[in-house]
Amino acid sequence: MTLQNKPPVGGLPPEFPPQAGGPPHQPKFPDSPYLSDVGRRIRDDILDMLPLLRKHAAESEQLGALAPATLAAVDRSGAFKITIPVELGGYALGARDAAEIVKALGQGDASAGWLVIVSSAARNALGFDPKARDEVFAGIQDWVGPIMFGATVFAPKVGDGRKVDGGYMVKGKWSFGSGCKHAAWGAVGFEYDDPASGARLRAMGILSRDQYEIVDDWHVMGLQATNSNSVRADQEIFVPDYRVVHTNDLPRIMDSLKGKYSGLAFKHSPIGGMVAMTCTFAALAVGIAQGALDSFLEQAKKRPPFNLPYKTMSEMASIQMVAGKARAVINGANAVLWRHADEIDRRAIAGEDFFPWNEPEITMDLVHQIHECLRVVDGLLLALGSSAVVLSNPLQRALRDIHVLATHGAFRIDPMAEINGRDMFGLEPFPMIAALSSPPPGSPPAGKGPSHMPPPGMTPPAGMAPPPGMAPPPGMTPVRG
Repeated sequence: MTLQNKPPVGGLPPEFPPQAGGPPHQPKFPDSPYLSDVGRRIRDDILDMLPLLRKHAAESEQLGALAPATLAAVDRSGAFKITIPVELGGYALGARDAAEIVKALGQGDASAGWLVIVSSAARNALGFDPKARDEVFAGIQDWVGPIMFGATVFAPKVGDGRKVDGGYMVKGKWSFGSGCKHAAWGAVGFEYDDPASGARLRAMGILSRDQYEIVDDWHVMGLQATNSNSVRADQEIFVPDYRVVHTNDLPRIMDSLKGKYSGLAFKHSPIGGMVAMTCTFAALAVGIAQGALDSFLEQAKKRPPFNLPYKTMSEMASIQMVAGKARAVINGANAVLWRHADEIDRRAIAGEDFFPWNEPEITMDLVHQIHECLRVVDGLLLALGSSAVVLSNPLQRALRDIHVLATHGAFRIDPMAEINGRDMFGLEPFPMIAALSSPPPGSPPAGKGPSHMPPPGMTPPAGMAPPPGMAPPPGMTPVRG
């Protein structure tokens, strides 16, 4: 299969302006020691392209996929390769790098940020037979966009399969395939009857682009350009054995990748990888809120108030208060986000694991920040007034995008709070996805959850300074609902 959708070489699209000697991107605080040179470069490239991302965001929404100029620019930055092994043409970046990059994308086009997160679905291929892995990654240097998507791998309803010589015959419909219009491969789930035992078993198979059709069913209020459409194969298709792994084997297979490839992304433990991904989704929410605040400030400086004698809304004390509170919430969200991202990377470098009961507390911290950012965006739109609801206004898109993000099943705050709160009352927490695997060696006894332990990052090993300033693997694609 030839993978070549790369446009001719010739630099960035003409509407992608150089920075023209503008100021460097200076953080409010010193950069994290876990922010790599590559991560900083990709982040800064994306910050430079914010005018382009914002210009084409409406076009992307109308297309139901990233606009060509957006897709090309994000791809050129290297963002779609941040979790792919160095040995296979990627960067294998850590949690802090990924969060910084996704936050920057969220300031310009939330759908682009989402697709960079779920482009890590390509990591699923690393657990397959080397022949399947090599097929998927053979064309990655020439492919524009995510190389692979995942759809309905772990959902209650998956596709249907049957075992045949040399592989499986599979058919079905698989929902929420984020990035399917841009990808060359798809990972899907299916069930089949084991010929030996008769038991109903589950597996994940890799499909090539010519084996499925994309269904026109992603019609939603926000994140429209994520192209999270369903894909289907109405007639049986053949999936060879080497492109299939059994779902029960996945925890062991994915855990075996730790240290197999170079790069910080492959030093994370299974739980560390899970919370790292949650960090990127929280980073997307923070980026959306920051982009909304930027737009709010720009518009308030130009718009006259409806019924007060000021030249512009920016002179109104009430508008100044909204802006000041919004910045404080965003700053607080950044502090939580960077603390957890740095702690994930610190533990990975030190060879320290997370325990299953760390995951609910960390996840709750991050989910709470997603919802705080949602409230910021809501407040900015209400303060600006009716002009903000016009479809050409970026504030209304930010509001719609962040609401769709916050309704994802993994980020609903009350269920997450229940999981977290049970431990605070000494009850056995409901398991998170990563916690379904066996606890790491040396784990404290069950029931000693986060309420009994110091917060992550607050008690570094002797001789190690605390870091300045911690997601599902879409390797295992997020399922909305």
